[in-house]
Amino acid sequence: MEFLVDMVTTVPAGTSEAEVDDIRAREAANSAKLADRGHLLRLWRPPLAPGEWRTWGLFRADDADQLEQVLATMPLRAWRHDTVTPLSPHPNDPALRNS
Repeated sequence: MEFLVDMVTTVPAGTSEAEVDDIRAREAANSAKLADRGHLLRLWRPPLAPGEWRTWGLFRADDADQLEQVLATMPLRAWRHDTVTPLSPHPNDPALRNS
């Protein structure tokens, strides 16, 4: 299954820049691993308000439980609220015609 995940991160007040840099670096490394394992397919940056941290991600997992396990490995999850939308194929999807 594929899932669209809207990820909104709120850095706790008083967090040092060094801590933010560290968690962002760990998030990037973990994202690469998730992509290598076929769980993280795409990331997008939607239009942002000043100071907002928000990302849309396309993930693949066997089911919602596995997706939760995948999302739980992401370091920024400690500061993040995720909204998950399960996706199903559309009969007019051009990718289906090409396969």
